[in-house]
Amino acid sequence: MSDLRGDAPDALSRREFTLQSALAILAGVVITMDGCGGSDSSPSPTPTPAPAPAPPLADVNGSVSANHAQPHVAVITAARITAASAFALDIQGMATHPHTVEISQADLVSLRNRTAVSKESTNNNNHTHTVTFTPA
Repeated sequence: MSDLRGDAPDALSRREFTLQSALAILAGVVITMDGCGGSDSSPSPTPTPAPAPAPPLADVNGSVSANHAQPHVAVITAARITAASAFALDIQGMATHPHTVEISQADLVSLRNRTAVSKESTNNNNHTHTVTFTPA
């Protein structure tokens, strides 16, 4: 059989041909990747919306049981709920005698989480009142 390569200056050996073929294939991949422009063919996931923020805290009015014609008034301010420090709430209001209600840190956490809290007042004038705070 005759040698096809002969003395032609552009003739390639089998090794050179394989190398040039591999480089051509790789060059095509690079061109293909570069030609994509960085676009992603797969759809991007739909983002999960953030939950709606809770409405801002407001003052919470207490409902006083067995209230008088000159009523006791019980209000815990939003600032007190946010501060979260236990305190004694004066509920005398327009009544002729005082009462207080002890509000604990746990009570304030409940109110912040919009859970009702019921507390019994101090005993003054031989009676007490139950005060229920129901946040909106």
